[in-house]
Amino acid sequence: MNQMDGTLAVVTGAGRGLGAALAYTLAEAGCDLVLCGRSANALGDVTQAIIQNLGRRVQTVELDLSDAESVAAAVTRIKAENACVDILVNNGAMWLEDSEVDHSADDVFGVVNAAVTGTFLLTQGLLPLLNQSPRPDIVTIGSISGLPNAPLQTVSVPFYAAKRAQAALADGLRQKLAGTPVRSIVVHPPYLDDVSPLVEAWHEAGARKKGEAATNRDVCDAVLFALTRPRHVTLSITVDADEGGLHPSGRI
Repeated sequence: MNQMDGTLAVVTGAGRGLGAALAYTLAEAGCDLVLCGRSANALGDVTQAIIQNLGRRVQTVELDLSDAESVAAAVTRIKAENACVDILVNNGAMWLEDSEVDHSADDVFGVVNAAVTGTFLLTQGLLPLLNQSPRPDIVTIGSISGLPNAPLQTVSVPFYAAKRAQAALADGLRQKLAGTPVRSIVVHPPYLDDVSPLVEAWHEAGARKKGEAATNRDVCDAVLFALTRPRHVTLSITVDADEGGLHPSGRI
């Protein structure tokens, strides 16, 4: 029996891109799902693909991580419909590229609140359900921008700061939850080529050579690897790609 069969995974930012790929990958590994995101239509499309192709149980919850009331409502609903959560994937975030034009207050608050405030409040709210699991894991999808001394590159300063704080959030949770069954795992991707598990390019991406541009599949593979390690192993993973980001110690 697959060690992830019958587990329940909550995935934020699950309506598109990496979040949708993570949801499909976890379903393929045996997880039932709670998919969270801002667009009900996008969540519905991901749900339909998972149910039709994999037959897993899927719940959807509208969630705007930048809005504390939306986070609280999502926590209440997830708690009402589930007695236990085995895996929480904190993937939801807001992208903000650098610009010569001043960023609006809404954009700045949105980026910081989604990555830090909303992610923390959701995690805190779901900890009681994670504590009911025999194998509880929190997975934070960070960024190479969150690594110490990472170059700014093309991201905005608010995004850069938010991802640095998100890395601290994952490490803070790791320290706070030491001595409990809950692991705090973090994966730091570079820029990614957006590839869906439903297309042939997904299978081709698994055979890419070291140094080629990273894809969604690289992150999904890293997450699955971390989740299936023995319970005494907690990992922080930086995804390797010579194209799509530089780490201060050299190419990552």
